[in-house]
Amino acid sequence: MSLDELNQLLQPLFPGLMGVRIVEATPEKVVATMQVRPDLCTSSRTLHGGAYMAFADTLGAVGTILNLPSGARTTTIESKTNFLGGAPAGTQVTGESTPIHRGKTTMVWQTRISSDAGKLIAIVMQTQMVLPA
Repeated sequence: MSLDELNQLLQPLFPGLMGVRIVEATPEKVVATMQVRPDLCTSSRTLHGGAYMAFADTLGAVGTILNLPSGARTTTIESKTNFLGGAPAGTQVTGESTPIHRGKTTMVWQTRISSDAGKLIAIVMQTQMVLPA
């Protein structure tokens, strides 16, 4: 699936609403960006924790989809986030998701989220269940 096709697929869904933009997608790595808009922030104008998590969840799901056997589907069954820093409104975050495990029934992805200054601001580990066709 091409980058344009992936981004078009996400556009009408929640990741599109958040402004997630896939910039690289292979079975070994998914990279995306997201603008930190005020409507994605807390009252202190920093990116909401749920936005971090939804951003990372999208990247891990895309990575899993790129590794699925034909006809299979996926769903997230576990996710853990370590918040290391904030991202103020008006900036951009970048997420890079890589597989830790790509098995027949589950896949585990680690997503590192960085500020536009290059500082690591969150690490997310998630497990995706592989649902057979």
